[in-house]
Amino acid sequence: MNDHRLSYFVVDAFTDRPFRGNPAAVVPLTQWKDDEWLRNVAMEMNLSETAFFVPNAGGYDLRWFTPKAEVDLCGHATLATAVVLDRLGKLSDGASVNFSTRSGVLAAVRQGSRYQLDFPALHVEPHTPPPSLIESLNVTARSIGRGTTDYFVEVESESVVRNMIPDFKQLATLDCRGVVVTARSDDSQFDFVSRFFAPAVGVDEDPVTGSAHCLLAPFWGVRLNKSKMVGFQASPRGGTVYVEVRGERVILGGDGVVFATGEMTAG
Repeated sequence: MNDHRLSYFVVDAFTDRPFRGNPAAVVPLTQWKDDEWLRNVAMEMNLSETAFFVPNAGGYDLRWFTPKAEVDLCGHATLATAVVLDRLGKLSDGASVNFSTRSGVLAAVRQGSRYQLDFPALHVEPHTPPPSLIESLNVTARSIGRGTTDYFVEVESESVVRNMIPDFKQLATLDCRGVVVTARSDDSQFDFVSRFFAPAVGVDEDPVTGSAHCLLAPFWGVRLNKSKMVGFQASPRGGTVYVEVRGERVILGGDGVVFATGEMTAG
């Protein structure tokens, strides 16, 4: 019987308080296990994302899984991984770390209690949506576009973003990873608000979505004529993402707190 145990961490990302932001599980590994085991662990964790990382010559290989699928890009679980490396004494204040991922090499920098992620800028292209998109959201859209994997819907006000109740069953039939819904913020602390829905990959509503801000930052940067902005993701948990557009890169900043640690069977 294999009784080898592995440590894991649960980190609330894009927040400085437990029970806010977006929880991610993080599992440090010394070498990769097979994909079925990775998928099963993510299913067992039953959080929007579980991150697994393995050391390499230049930093770490990093992969992300929802309870249903592996994904190409995930902000909050990358930030959570940086928090875990800090907790393990492997990311000192002011230091950076490189993650090799399905979206290329992504860098994270620790600056005190805040972590900055260097991610690719993603752009919204005009797109004629299927009728079921607006039906499932039950809102009036100001503009509709699409990024690489997500639909992008701008609505007229923050209250529309906060009060909408999507039809998740219908949303899950769309050919996309998820749907970003956004508007300018009414609160002077923030430049824009958003929510993110991804039932097709097993996440009805993601609490705070770093990768969605790779679309949101360039979109709002043009409209607000700003390179540095603050976004608030208005999910029930809520979370703050500091963004900066630098050419074809977006810097995502946020805090993170370790909520829980534990051990699991290595299988």
